[in-house]
Parts: sequence; structure tokens; C-alpha cells
Amino acid sequence: MKFFSTLHIWAYMLLLMVSGWWTTPVLAQNEADLNNDFLVRCIAFYNLENLFDTIHDVMVNEDGSITDKKDFEYLPTGGMQWTSLKYEHKIHNMAYAISQLGTDVTPTGAAIVGVTEVENIGCLNDLCRELEQFDRHYKPILLEGPDRRGIDVGLLYDPRFFQPTKVVPYTLHAHYNNGNQVHSRFQLLISGRLMGASPMEKIHIIVNHWPSRLGGEEQSRATRDTAAMLCREIADSIYLTDPRSKIIIMGDLNDDPFNHSCAVIIDAKKEREEVHQKGFFNTMWKHLDNNVGTLCYQGVWSLFDQIIISEPLLTDNLESGKWFYWKSQVFNKPFLTIQEGKDKGTPLRTHKSGVWLDGYGDHYPTMIYLIKKKN
Repeated sequence: MKFFSTLHIWAYMLLLMVSGWWTTPVLAQNEADLNNDFLVRCIAFYNLENLFDTIHDVMVNEDGSITDKKDFEYLPTGGMQWTSLKYEHKIHNMAYAISQLGTDVTPTGAAIVGVTEVENIGCLNDLCRELEQFDRHYKPILLEGPDRRGIDVGLLYDPRFFQPTKVVPYTLHAHYNNGNQVHSRFQLLISGRLMGASPMEKIHIIVNHWPSRLGGEEQSRATRDTAAMLCREIADSIYLTDPRSKIIIMGDLNDDPFNHSCAVIIDAKKEREEVHQKGFFNTMWKHLDNNVGTLCYQGVWSLFDQIIISEPLLTDNLESGKWFYWKSQVFNKPFLTIQEGKDKGTPLRTHKSGVWLDGYGDHYPTMIYLIKKKN
């Protein structure tokens, strides 16, 4: 591939500014040139697929009572025979995968990684310790929610690039068709400052893991629609304080970008030209249009692992001197992928049909890049 020179990059950007709209350029330039001229921050999301420790745990309910977590399958005596050896391999594998996020563009890797399917803060602490082996230095955030299995959402952040200032959990109040209450994960709002340049900018990240499709997509749709309403309420409350807020909604939404929850309730657009003030853009939608997904079921790709951004991340541009959205990516590297057999080309999981594969997860990570011109 012929690389563009730095002069060509600046000429291309000038053309876009003259046209009145900054569109996402195709990644065709030399990455060294990009990092010479711009600050780059990778922000990612990764479903870690059942990152349980090997110890039975309990949970504190809203009324203060104590109940067992339904983590029995992931104990040494459980169905997965989840031993310390398997747990250590899982931690190592996930740490390696996270250490590689964003390195196609920036050697510093991902500044922020939202995560889900993590049993507790101890698992994230173990993961951060293992990441040190790959010269990645993250700090973890996790608050345990009401999920009966005990899997939660959380965040890893590199303190060189992000400084959290507020963490707020939001509880989903929803019911299944049979009237039973949904005990789902928190929607976790982490507000903070994106660092590395002066002045620092405030951003807000909402990490999600919406209710599953248990019982079928149609039968469970209302639970995810309710989750989308909560997420949109959180985002709108942020917009109320500042209409130029930079908000990133990320997570395993258990829906595709075109589903009602995302396309209608969140109102996350496929085309950036359709995004109006206080609106949202779905950075992942067009990947699915190109048959690139994050998980595969019976040969059909879905893209549940979404990253949705607020309008100011689109309309701030090169001359604003602020962070703005450049591009998105599904991180579907060969080492995360089955290379042969009937499942060739799909994510290499930890288990398949109860058999330990010593893999990574059933979802690929997703990422966006924010850039700003160096002073």
C-alpha cells in the first residue's frame, strides 16, 4: 500500500474543513506521521466472557440481606471445573488481548477499556497485575450490582491519560413478560478528564451490559428497550448540565445497531450527517453492514458490542483544538480467532460445549480513536 505523506494528510484535512464537515478519513497514512502531528487516544470495550475467580461468593441485596451468587458453575467442583490453572490462563489471555488494543495506531495502546462479565474487583485487580507483564499500567473500577450470577461491568484506565472524577451506578428496573423482576448489571457512569494535553477535557463514559435474549429476541425485547430508556435518561441528564458534553455509551447491548433499543430509543444514527445537536452517532453500525461483527451464532454475525458517541465528538474538529472522533474498529485479530474447523473465522472462546479451549472470549473487542492536533 502506498502511504500518504504528512503534506497529503494536511491537504486532505483542509479539503474537509473547506467542505464544512469533518468526515472519518480512511486509515491510509503512515501511523508514525499521525502520532507526530496528533495526540491519539484509543477507547475500547471488551466483554471478558465469564471472568470468574475460583471462590464462591455472596452478594448484598438492596434490602441488606445476603444471598449466594450463582457462580457455582465456575468453581473447581462446578460444571466448568474452574480451577486455579484455568483462571490463571484466562487472566493471562485477557491481559495479552487488552495489551494489544489500539497498537495498530498508537504504541500507548488503549487509554480506557470498558469491560463486562467480571465477577468482582479482585478479578480486575488480578488482571491489572498481569497487564504489568505487558508494560500496561491500568487502574480498575468496578461496583458490584444485582446480577444473580455476579457478573458486573467495570472500567480499566491508564492514569497517564484519564483521571476519573465521579463514578455513579444506575440500577435497571425492568420486568420479564412473566412479571418477574430483571436483576441486571448496573449501568455505570464514569466521568473524568481526558489527559495528555492542556487544557484537559471532561468526558463521560456509560458502561452497559443490557439484559440477554434469553427466551428469544422478541420475548425479551422490552427488557432491553427499558435499559435503553435508562441509558438515554443518563445521557440526557448529562446534556442538561452542558449541551456540549462529550459522552461515550459503550457495552454489550445484546442488540444490534438497527434494533429498536439503539436506533429508536437511544436514537443513535448510522450516518453522521443525521446527527443533530444533543444527538448520538453509532460508530459501529457500518461495520455490521459490511458483515463485520463481534459475535457469531449459527453462522450469522451480530454486533452487540457497541460504542455510541455524542454530537460534540463529531462536530469538534481539527481547528477546535479539542478531542474529536476519528474512526472505529472491531478488533478481530487472528490470535483471537479460530483458524480451522467448522467454527473457522469466529472468536476463540474460553469454553465451547463445556470443553476448555484456553481461548479468549466469545466477543471481539471494539474501539474508537479520538485525536487532536498537537499544540
